Amino acid sequence: MILFASDNNSGAHPRILDALHRVNHGRVSSYGEDHWTGEAVEVLRSHFGPGARPWFVFLGTAANVLGLKSMLRSYQAVICPDTAHINTDECGAPETIIGGKLVVVPSHNGKVNLEECSHKLILREAVHHPYPKVLSITQSTECGTLYTIDELKEISAFCRANDLWLHMDGARLCNAAAALGVGLKEMTADVGVDVLSFGGTKNGLISGEAVIFFNPQLGEDFKYMRKQYMQLGSKMRFVAAQFIEYLKDGLWLENAQKANRAAKRLADGISGLEHINFVYPVEANALFVRLPQKALDALAKNFYFYVSDPYDQEGFPAGRPMIRLMTSFDTTDDEVDALIEAIRAL
Repeated sequence: MILFASDNNSGAHPRILDALHRVNHGRVSSYGEDHWTGEAVEVLRSHFGPGARPWFVFLGTAANVLGLKSMLRSYQAVICPDTAHINTDECGAPETIIGGKLVVVPSHNGKVNLEECSHKLILREAVHHPYPKVLSITQSTECGTLYTIDELKEISAFCRANDLWLHMDGARLCNAAAALGVGLKEMTADVGVDVLSFGGTKNGLISGEAVIFFNPQLGEDFKYMRKQYMQLGSKMRFVAAQFIEYLKDGLWLENAQKANRAAKRLADGISGLEHINFVYPVEANALFVRLPQKALDALAKNFYFYVSDPYDQEGFPAGRPMIRLMTSFDTTDDEVDALIEAIRAL
């Protein structure tokens, strides 16, 4: 069985495992008071700017939820697109932990629609409604699409004009940077992101994410919040070591480029085939395609992927399910070509 379901299906990059082995000697201070954690913070600042304030956590959901919690009071709300991971895949954790509400707006190709966001600001006019205070976006999006730098600047300007904080879910930020040919700082600090959830697990780490504050008005008490919500690692050096190796000389970019190239190879290989429809543009390391149920059943014998329920959508007949195909840093050309050959044969 060849897995294309998620970039979480991959193991850790060998260099990450070597880095863990190197720090697994001797005794150092715990809870992030060790020199490895200090070095990791400086490496992150070298990529995100000297004003960045990173805090390590274990999970992507924790990074999103605690990052958002640090920006909100319980009566306030997060505006997010309907495709957002915080809306669809975090089991209500944002509402449970924050105590606030998600206000969902329709998306286009996974991206937030600012006109729809503007309509939600009317909720501020009465105490009977939650008060929108944060706009959360994802880069790259859950549909595998990308915000351009100009689009990010437009979103940031909208937030500033409407007294909104800007949160970015960057679980696949490295894939976006690789695809756009820009640095990590250019997509975050430079465009006015206030708080970033920076992911590593989907791109070669074992377990480790970072909540990065760019706005000096936010995050002053985050160290207490991280402890209270069980995300303070006692042996922090093992998270820090991963980020040092990941970021110090371009492993993050190399891994993301490999994943993106694999996705493009797959897209090029099946593009134009009859009965295959691409739902979203292929811009990073994800493909969403519709195909006949009979073909899906045949593919599922040898390939593992996620399937959505069939539903009517303009341009697609009923009964044509959508599948998600994700590529990773360790996806091989042989694996991609095997899937291309199987689809072409069908």
